[in-house]
Amino acid sequence: MINSKMKPFLTLQQFILKQEVKNLYREIFKTIRKVPGKSHQNELKEWARRDFRANADVLDELTIRMHINYGKRCLKELQNSLALSG
Repeated sequence: MINSKMKPFLTLQQFILKQEVKNLYREIFKTIRKVPGKSHQNELKEWARRDFRANADVLDELTIRMHINYGKRCLKELQNSLALSG
């Protein structure tokens, strides 16, 4: 008997994209921990969570790829700012 509440299987491409999103999320939060000042860290964490949640229901692979690239650019900017300040 098949349970109607089972999640659909992911294609290989969807699985890879999901892993990329998870890795980006982890890397963003790892970098945020290096930001001086708890209030700045909390603000950045809230921004990141809000951004990821707002796009959690996106299914189009091209759109997901676009969001991943945007996230990577933002992460790189944050890392560069931290390197210059520190």
